[in-house]
Amino acid sequence: MEITMKPIGTVHTDALSVPNHWTVSDVEGTLIIDDFYREGLMGIEPGDRIVVIFHFHKSRPFTPQDLTQHPRGDVTREKRGVFDICSPVRPNPIGMSVLTVTGINEAIISVKGLDMLDGTVILDIKPYHG
Repeated sequence: MEITMKPIGTVHTDALSVPNHWTVSDVEGTLIIDDFYREGLMGIEPGDRIVVIFHFHKSRPFTPQDLTQHPRGDVTREKRGVFDICSPVRPNPIGMSVLTVTGINEAIISVKGLDMLDGTVILDIKPYHG
């Protein structure tokens, strides 16, 4: 079986590097959503938290050796299974982050908490209820 996904937008940030995880990030940027999906943003407001599903577009290809990895690439830490860590090197290079909306203007969502690089492809956005 093959699964095909269509991007709904891209991430833009001036940051040259970002933290490894959204829980430790204060990086700001924008989610630029394709006009086709603009109406789907109705109801999102500043202060909301959103779940952003994205593609790790800079990740190297996954190999069987990657089934176990050192968390955050730290070789001093014991290896764990890929499904127990947040590595971008995964069988399906899909990531998830919870971001805080700081503003919204038509199809551009300003956010804080980015752990995604400039140009990252956005696959979906969902509300965060946590």
